[in-house]
Amino acid sequence: MTVVGVGADGWAGMPETLRALVLDAETVLGGRRHLALLPEVAGQLRLPWPSPLRAGLPDFLAGMDGQRVVALASGDPLVSGIGTTLIELLGPDRVVVHPAVSSIALARARLRWSAESSTALSLVAEDPALILRELAPGRRLLILSAHEHTPGDVAGRLTDAGYGDSVLHVLGDLGAPTESHATGLARDWTYGGPRLNVLAVELVGPRVHGWTAGLPDDAFDHDGQLTKRDLRASALARLAPTPGELLWDVGAGAGSVGIEWMRAHPSCRTIAVESDPERARRISTNAAHLGVPTLQVVTGRAPEALADLEAPDAIFVGGGATAPGLLDACLASLKPGGRIVVHGVTLETETLLAAAYDQHGGELTRISVETAAPVGTFTGWTPARTVTQWALTRQGISAMVRSTHSPRS
Repeated sequence: MTVVGVGADGWAGMPETLRALVLDAETVLGGRRHLALLPEVAGQLRLPWPSPLRAGLPDFLAGMDGQRVVALASGDPLVSGIGTTLIELLGPDRVVVHPAVSSIALARARLRWSAESSTALSLVAEDPALILRELAPGRRLLILSAHEHTPGDVAGRLTDAGYGDSVLHVLGDLGAPTESHATGLARDWTYGGPRLNVLAVELVGPRVHGWTAGLPDDAFDHDGQLTKRDLRASALARLAPTPGELLWDVGAGAGSVGIEWMRAHPSCRTIAVESDPERARRISTNAAHLGVPTLQVVTGRAPEALADLEAPDAIFVGGGATAPGLLDACLASLKPGGRIVVHGVTLETETLLAAAYDQHGGELTRISVETAAPVGTFTGWTPARTVTQWALTRQGISAMVRSTHSPRS
């Protein structure tokens, strides 16, 4: 299959070689707007994309093997476009891509923003809450909008987050005769704009949260079941978030570890497992407020709730480690090179973790945190519960290899 990008100047602006490729195809796929641009070709089959797109594509594409098929896409098909989806479904060897200038590139050109000074993200099929991860004074965002309501949605979220003075630019129908450019502040935004638009944002507001592990505890709504800041930073340092990896946050409580894992990189993913329905709801709320609305929550009790989940690259067990079979299930599910961190505050959990350390190795640490607090008219240290932390990196597929010590004889 060949994917051809259609530029802002449409069919007339397409190179002659690509126009010949489209006209010679047996089947042409695309949005109705793109298909309407083409001149008539006798016998050529033209099919609009199915809806819903991703779920309908496998059946839609079935039976096209061996045909000369061209798919039309806006601008660069590999910038949040159909080209990426087709490559994922068909494999890279079966898709050839000919890009045009992307709408993001056109927006940068109109605003004179360099690629190095701005960050691009897509809200085409995503929750607008994603922008909340990006908040920092002075940053520039270029956002592929889902529709004409996206600028208003983003403006409202920015205002609620204290970024109402941010400057919004809505660049509509880029490259077309109807191209438009509307500008205003987020807190005053009332403009609707065209359905096809790129939203550019100059962020103005307070410093909110960093991306390094250890957000303040009050960044999370919780009922006391929260992995506190210093312990969370220690756990995440050992879990070592890496782009594209999946974390299981087991006994997630307020979801703080899984949320910070996802904030480390936009492609990091989390499945939070929590048995209490109210806490599970709270995890989703916290995730949205902190800019990672795609965090997946499974309401259920581990280890049973883990049975059908995608294998993880890392696991954090913040509660319930003594549940029969839980630790074994987690270790068996880890991918090679995967990391597990388990916290315990009871003697029973500490005994379990000491046995796991003796059997598998890894790192066993006791963490005690004290904070200054008033003692009458003076100031003294108030200790929190001491936490036992066991951390391990899985070295092989079939067995856990002792990595840092030899077992006691």
